Amino acid sequence: MSPISPLTAVDCHPVRDTYESLLQAQPDAAALARAGDFLDTQLVVAEMLPCDLPDSPEHMLAWGRAEARRTTEAYASYLQTRKRGEPRRYFSNLAHALYFLRAVAPTKLVDGAWLYGLLPHWPEVRLQPLIQTYLEELGNGVAAQNHVLLYRQLLAENGCDELGGLSDAHYIQGTQQLALGHLAERYLPELIGYNLGYEQLPLHLLISTYELRELGIDPYYFQLHVTIDNASCGHAQRAVQALQDNLPVVGDRQAFLRRVNQGYRLNQLGLGSTRVIADFDLERELLAMLERKRQVAGTVHSDHCRLDGRTINQWLAESGNMPGFLAALQARGWLHRHQDPSESRFWQLVDGPRAAMFGVFSGYERQLLHDWIAGDWQPAEQVAPQRRRNRDEEGPEPVGDFASETRTLLAQLEGLAVAEQNQRLIQLMTPALHHSPAGLMATRLFSASYC
Repeated sequence: MSPISPLTAVDCHPVRDTYESLLQAQPDAAALARAGDFLDTQLVVAEMLPCDLPDSPEHMLAWGRAEARRTTEAYASYLQTRKRGEPRRYFSNLAHALYFLRAVAPTKLVDGAWLYGLLPHWPEVRLQPLIQTYLEELGNGVAAQNHVLLYRQLLAENGCDELGGLSDAHYIQGTQQLALGHLAERYLPELIGYNLGYEQLPLHLLISTYELRELGIDPYYFQLHVTIDNASCGHAQRAVQALQDNLPVVGDRQAFLRRVNQGYRLNQLGLGSTRVIADFDLERELLAMLERKRQVAGTVHSDHCRLDGRTINQWLAESGNMPGFLAALQARGWLHRHQDPSESRFWQLVDGPRAAMFGVFSGYERQLLHDWIAGDWQPAEQVAPQRRRNRDEEGPEPVGDFASETRTLLAQLEGLAVAEQNQRLIQLMTPALHHSPAGLMATRLFSASYC
């Protein structure tokens, strides 16, 4: 599904504030009320969008498999273009790829959140396909398979874990997922429809996986979704099964399906992956990054160095000076555009453990600067440092203070009845907590009893 122009706010609250208020262990009543207002507004917008779902639920599985075939055929065509020597379709350079990882992070860091509210209803057979999907998003409590932990690790490895500068629009998809998860009892048909759309295999996932690997970025998080979101036995097939299992036997079936369709259309709102990739502008991102740096480093430089008659502190004192600052660095000979960045004095100040400004810029920020300086200069293909891990190894068993959370949880559970134990486990499997040590333990215990 192609994205439309995203909403940046739905009421008096910025979307990011709503996102953060819902990404709490127990969102308060005000946060849940705000979530309901947010979803209601999103659904009004979604109702105006096209929907390609078949009219009959009985045709849904065939539709999903036909969509998957079209995707894989388009991917095969893409691979042929690459074999003929055509350039990457998505990522122009390494900075572009890292920009993508940051920009989609608010969505990836709540992966599966829309399904959380189904856990209290775990005995209901009709919900089992959806609950099983949620448990797999959580890696069934195994840290090396927990999707949020995997993405956090990916961000950290590539110096992208600071998310300053992202707009409200970047938080729309994640906020929709959190709102559906916390309000599942009120929006079950919409949740089923949203899940149906989100779990289909998109072409951009296949291409992103391929091109990230080319650039030396570990694509495991994305590759994992290629395999589990399949239309044969994976999340896409379960999404169809969940729709069919929850169709009302008594009541207005068409009204239920209309709500499913609205939830499905929610996938078109916000900044999707292809929109994020297309929006990248290297110089704009570099200037935005320098502006953020300026706000925290405007008075820390000495006054002995002047550019165009101004000290560095004076250049950093006011907003809007960064284009002129870059121009002054070039005029002074500190930056040489379209040449090997290692030949620029300013780059030498920021790169390497002995650089005078070592640690001032994150890995992502240095990459923006590097690729902007390089410009049209054509080096050998630059790739990110290889940091792939052996995913069969869970690491040493936690001991001492490192195991205090899990010991405390096990002690708490011993004194509770079975129903209370389940309630406590579910509390720790929220989008805010499931990737913590206690949350992982809770997920393992819940999965063992559920499966």
